[in-house]
Amino acid sequence: MQLQTSGIDTPDNPRALRHKLKTYRGPRIARSVVELLITAVPFALLWGLIWGALHLGYWIGLILVLPAAGFLVRLFMIQHDCSHGSFFHSRRANDWVGRVIGILTLTPHDFWRHSHAIHHARSGNLDRPSIGGIETLTVREYQDLPGLQRLRYRLYRHPLVLFGIGPAYVFLLDHRLPMNNMRSGWMPWVSTMGTNAAIVLVVAGMIWLVGLGPFLLVQLPITLLASAIGVWLFYVQHQFEDTYWRHEDEWDFDQSAFSGSSHYVLPAVLRWFSANIGVHHVHHLCSRIPFYRLPEVLRDHPNLQHTGRITLRQSLACVPLALWDEQKRRLVSFREAGTKRAFQTDLASR
Repeated sequence: MQLQTSGIDTPDNPRALRHKLKTYRGPRIARSVVELLITAVPFALLWGLIWGALHLGYWIGLILVLPAAGFLVRLFMIQHDCSHGSFFHSRRANDWVGRVIGILTLTPHDFWRHSHAIHHARSGNLDRPSIGGIETLTVREYQDLPGLQRLRYRLYRHPLVLFGIGPAYVFLLDHRLPMNNMRSGWMPWVSTMGTNAAIVLVVAGMIWLVGLGPFLLVQLPITLLASAIGVWLFYVQHQFEDTYWRHEDEWDFDQSAFSGSSHYVLPAVLRWFSANIGVHHVHHLCSRIPFYRLPEVLRDHPNLQHTGRITLRQSLACVPLALWDEQKRRLVSFREAGTKRAFQTDLASR
């Protein structure tokens, strides 16, 4: 799948474009407050409706799980903007709103803000460890692995793991302990343990209010669905065929930000629930732009509407892509990389 860029005046200087985009960085406080209210209040109302519908039949309440998960995804996107300092002028306001939302999204805000900043700083660099991203090997790296490690990677890249088991593990378990950041000082532990304590208090209060069974029946499907949606969005934003990966000596921050992030074109209702996160090429180039101002950028710079463009239907073709081909400079599937036969031969020889 080739992204639609031919015939379009694609910016040749992402660095110059980044400077132009700085004019959109300022948040509008009233708009930020409204966006927060029209996301948090409906989420709470839907949660209550699902709980209230339990005595009528669980399947009736499940109908409302999808929109509730959509509002939880949108809350996470607001937390995401807070992590970039783009939702309010005040860092304190950004941090505390992000921390409170982090209780609902099961994401320790300060720790995630730190790891997400590293993701922005290193995205597309083959020689620097990926933090907060999806593990991606080059064809050569994969072929050099022993059989069992190849099997591990193939299982990791399987859709059921990436978009099912993986999201549940990340949000329910992995975010509970910063085990991969033992040398990052006290911040990851304070952030994680503080969020865990707040989660325990909120969960205990909700169980006292509605009961353990009803709480799990309502919250668990919302959390699992929202986490899967969030991981899918993150996947499509960077794991498309013509994304950008380079070694350190060739890697460029601005080029990686712009060319390594897609413009995921979604239907209007999905664009609203995902808080315009699909305009990811612009976001990575200038992360201080509030999500509600990203459409302004596309309106004022029409060429950016076509750069890195991928539709909802096209995004399904991204699922098999699992390896970076350094010669072709694009993501390829295991089959296209010619690794299937080598993998089977290696396993047979064990």
